[in-house]
Amino acid sequence: MKIAPVADVKARFSNYVDRTREGPVLVTKNGRPAALLVSVPEDDDELERFILAHTPRFRRLLEAAARRIGRGKGLAHEEFWKAAARPRSRVRRTTPER
Repeated sequence: MKIAPVADVKARFSNYVDRTREGPVLVTKNGRPAALLVSVPEDDDELERFILAHTPRFRRLLEAAARRIGRGKGLAHEEFWKAAARPRSRVRRTTPER
């Protein structure tokens, strides 16, 4: 795995994107891990799995399901997908006036 400071990644972003074919690139900011660049799976199904695995809302659904299963209360297949398909409520964000 390549480790690079954010300033270097900003200056040579295209090069670091190319390097992700060899493995992940850990981007640091002030010496601390800040981001991870990874290559995108070529297969559409793998790409979908990758995106879902890194979507916080989906992860929370999986974690809640795992807790219920651990308590002996599983979530029916249909219920899971119904919850996953529900639109998220939007939180209106405002920027402070300067």
